[in-house]
Amino acid sequence: MSARVFQNVINQLKETVSRSICVLDETGAVIAASELQNTGKSRSEALGYFSEDGKTVVVDGSTYCPMGSFARPDNVIIVDGDDKEAVDICNVLAISFSSIKSLYGEKYDKISFIKNIILDNILPSDIYIKAKELHFDVDTPKAVFFIRFEDKGEVIPYDILQNMFPDKNKDYVVSIGESDIVLIKEVKYNCDEKELEKIAHEIADTISAEFFLRVTVGIGTVAESLKDLSASFREAQVAIEVGKVFDTKKNIISYDNLGIGRLIYQLPTTLCEKFLQEVFKKGSLESLDRETLMTIQAFFDNNLNVSETARKLFVHRNTLVYRLEKIKKITGLDLREFDHAITFKVALMVKKYLTSKPVKY
Repeated sequence: MSARVFQNVINQLKETVSRSICVLDETGAVIAASELQNTGKSRSEALGYFSEDGKTVVVDGSTYCPMGSFARPDNVIIVDGDDKEAVDICNVLAISFSSIKSLYGEKYDKISFIKNIILDNILPSDIYIKAKELHFDVDTPKAVFFIRFEDKGEVIPYDILQNMFPDKNKDYVVSIGESDIVLIKEVKYNCDEKELEKIAHEIADTISAEFFLRVTVGIGTVAESLKDLSASFREAQVAIEVGKVFDTKKNIISYDNLGIGRLIYQLPTTLCEKFLQEVFKKGSLESLDRETLMTIQAFFDNNLNVSETARKLFVHRNTLVYRLEKIKKITGLDLREFDHAITFKVALMVKKYLTSKPVKY
């Protein structure tokens, strides 16, 4: 929430409340105060004053009241004095500020700001204006992880991710659906793909081990600035969708590793259907039985090596050659020739795409 709103309320209270008042953010910095010279000072020690019951406490002549999570308060109100009046003022302010925060949170909250960016609900020209108002770091690189919960459990997905990444100054957890969560995480400059995949694996492994839930994680390219977050978010979404079609065994999918599947996914279905009609004789692809399709896949997996494929399939080399000749006769494509193999591979992927995602354009 904007510090300006807190400050405006405190300014109005100066005439009726003679006590010194200040409000801290989640880092312990003073963001609003009745004595403006105190703004910006650090009072981080106050964050450790609260127990799980979240009660107002009196320490060294001042009264402290938390707002939000008591283990990690969103804000702390401090009122000068340790008497009953100071406690009452602090509690009343906590209630008032909480109501104001709830009312104006949509406008000033950083999570709402991030959500508006990734969903393209804010004009590019307004991004940096709002970022400055929220004291948001605009130039630190940020990675976008799209986490889809494949199972439903008793624990809310948002809460799981929020507890895993509690630092609200560097990590932002956004709920965009019942089972879809987006994590925007600050990363170091020149962060490579392996580091992003390591974070994704830690997310998936932790959720699997602690909550016995399966998740799929899509990774977008690192956003160098806030305006790039929307594109990275869409990439992470595409990674999830393309992975669902072409890499069903993987639960960590990076946009940069989608390969030709990314291209096929963006093609109109009418164009895909035309391509299949041109490549194969009518019904030739459908006439291939399961054993033949498994042979083809094994041949691709072993880089078109006849001897190695035969060994992996536990068949004689001549048997495999006979099968390849049969495929050539049915489809007109000789998989031992690189160009024909590439055409066949792409055609199989196109067929899989059409079967799993029959979108009309």
